[in-house]
Amino acid sequence: MTDSTDSTDSTDTAALDAEDRKIVTLARSARARNGVAEGAAVRDETGRTYVAGTVALESLKLSALRTAVAMAVASGATSLEAAAVVSAAETLADEDRAAVRDLGGPETPVFLAGPDGTLRLRVTAG
Repeated sequence: MTDSTDSTDSTDTAALDAEDRKIVTLARSARARNGVAEGAAVRDETGRTYVAGTVALESLKLSALRTAVAMAVASGATSLEAAAVVSAAETLADEDRAAVRDLGGPETPVFLAGPDGTLRLRVTAG
């Protein structure tokens, strides 16, 4: 379940380290709590996390991941260590990976998990 730019296909959430499992859990919680299509969480260079859900206003539409990245930037983050999305989608949008890449760089890991928390995809932002 990877595309040509992805180096890892791992669907074992247990294979993630504790901090990466944490952002998957936070993303899952945001999705469930807010009743939105996606939940996302990012971890910045200091270990702080930013959690968001899909924004679907008439005048503003943002994916959960782009919202979480924007929250990190607005809070003064200068880089990202990792990002996670929980969604029914099978792939990540190019725009979502680009937002992570813009702040964290091309090697920043991005995890996509299903609504049950099962890891579907592990890629880099690049």
